[in-house]
Amino acid sequence: MRYVSLMFALLFGMTSYSQVTQEIFESFKLQERRDVHYFFPENMDETKKYPLIIVLDGEYLFEQVVATSKFYSRFHGMPQSIVVGVNQSENDLRYEDCAFDPESGLPSEKGKRFFEFIGMELIPYLDLNYSTAPFKMIVGYDITANFMNYWLFKDNSVFDGYVSISPTLAPEMESRVPMRLGTFENQIFYQLIVEGEDSKDKQRIMSLDKGIKGIEKESLHYFFDEYTNADHISVATYGIGKSFDNIFGMFKPISPKEYKTQILTSEEPVYNYLENKYQGIVDMFGFSKPVELNDIMAIYAASRKKEDFESLKPLSDLCKKEYPETMLGFYFEAEYYEQLGEPKKALRTFEKAFQMKEIDFLTKEMALEKMDALKADFGF
Repeated sequence: MRYVSLMFALLFGMTSYSQVTQEIFESFKLQERRDVHYFFPENMDETKKYPLIIVLDGEYLFEQVVATSKFYSRFHGMPQSIVVGVNQSENDLRYEDCAFDPESGLPSEKGKRFFEFIGMELIPYLDLNYSTAPFKMIVGYDITANFMNYWLFKDNSVFDGYVSISPTLAPEMESRVPMRLGTFENQIFYQLIVEGEDSKDKQRIMSLDKGIKGIEKESLHYFFDEYTNADHISVATYGIGKSFDNIFGMFKPISPKEYKTQILTSEEPVYNYLENKYQGIVDMFGFSKPVELNDIMAIYAASRKKEDFESLKPLSDLCKKEYPETMLGFYFEAEYYEQLGEPKKALRTFEKAFQMKEIDFLTKEMALEKMDALKADFGF
């Protein structure tokens, strides 16, 4: 008996700390049980918010989306996210879940119930039990890519991001989707992916692309990628990484190209770029992101290059908040006073920096050199 109890305890422990778990979800809306997979980032912090990514055709796409999510979040291309895969391949469930009327193009009765299962059962369950962010995304392929468009028909879409891989379009969908996307005032990300080879839906997909490109709306972020070497099967693996790169592009650290073409060429104070970048993340995704050291150093370098020394003061204040135990904040503040022509304040502040931890290129030796130079110049 003790052996059995121990085995249960071990199994429970393994499940609790596993990143990927599987659950049989009892759906009242569908009146059936559904197989659902969950991926949770390691060391989840309840004080943080995690975007939610719903993956239809879970057997085919879930592992690919999880792998992409882990890779991009590891290298700062996107925030850590909760990924949920809904299995639909057994007994061709996907065709029942996503069936539509051939005349009207609207979901069948089973399709309506599947729609409610996702929006009224699965997502509320996740929001209630986990620290989900307001930003939610859905990924679909073929017939499931068509089905996810039905959330656009609601006044307030459950999803903020859509990744549509080679959709099999219902009647009139190529005109209905652009019409609906043009009505939203909130930020919407829509990624359309298509293979290069011809198919019966290719012409209509290209019409859909043309219709969406004709929308002039700052709140719509539309991306289209055609993979000339892919066929209808392989295209499912081509575009997921690129779509994440597009949708979560704002999360990436400031690149050398961004530094040269956007920061150095801007007429606004350099610090404004950093402030706007991180406020934009809050506005679009509903949660804040810790400021990358790479981005702080880029703004510092631009401040010096453009002789925009006024930007050093708010940058120093930010560093004291984000990196409180390091030299960053006081060192930048000391340089600000130095450029302002206040050597006594600069000396005292460099002395404070000297007592803090070194970080990146900033060393105690650099602070000491600054202090010695000020003393020599001003006879302190």
